[in-house]
Amino acid sequence: MSAFLSMGGYAAFVWPCYLLTAATMAWIFYTSWKKAKRSAKTLASLSDQDQQK
Repeated sequence: MSAFLSMGGYAAFVWPCYLLTAATMAWIFYTSWKKAKRSAKTLASLSDQDQQK
């Protein structure tokens, strides 16, 4: 297990890259989810306005 964690001596370069990639993917997921939620709310609002006319 320690051989895996040390990454053949390159752990100082590999693990920060994994962390940066995971953080970037989490940020992209969060912002996409937030925008989809906002878009769904806007669509529902527009649909309600259209039905009232």
